[in-house]
Amino acid sequence: MKDRVKNSDGLAGEDALLVRAFQGGDRTAFDKLVTKHKNRIFNVCYWYLGDYQEADDIAQETFIKVYRSVGKFRLESAFSTWIFRIAVNSCKNRLASAAFKQKKRTISFDNPGGQPSGVTDVFPDGAASPSEQLEQKERMHQIREGINALPPEQREVITLRDIEGLSYVEISEVTGISLGTVKSRLARARTALKNRLGSTG
Repeated sequence: MKDRVKNSDGLAGEDALLVRAFQGGDRTAFDKLVTKHKNRIFNVCYWYLGDYQEADDIAQETFIKVYRSVGKFRLESAFSTWIFRIAVNSCKNRLASAAFKQKKRTISFDNPGGQPSGVTDVFPDGAASPSEQLEQKERMHQIREGINALPPEQREVITLRDIEGLSYVEISEVTGISLGTVKSRLARARTALKNRLGSTG
């Protein structure tokens, strides 16, 4: 546990150095921040929205917002927490938009364009037989569909906690809800997901 905390602090310190470098005029520092965080931001958008293209668009929108605002970022919170907050709020806005609601009514969320790397392909090559890999991918598909079916507020906390691994405190900071609410929503989300997966398994 101590090693994990130390590593987390080190990553936060690296972010702070890059932010300060960008604020000091080093434009390459922002590219490094994007490279470092882009996969996690895309993943949280993907699990939140359930659609590959939408997630890609919102992830790009997130980094545009970050670029425009990071010059005034005071490092009073961790950069990772701040950028997750921007991504989550952008996802919420997209979910509430008329265009997204219309799209949800007219097309499937089955991602015909293929699965993004790092989202469903979570098992290294050679780690399982072809039949086992197929079962694993099918299970991930069921989990994704189950999360998509949750109410947005439950989908939010289960994505941040169980998919992205944020702490309860970090989730509270990202979402702006109390620790008690985070825990109760997560408990309800896990129960609902377990029941759904049990009924489809």
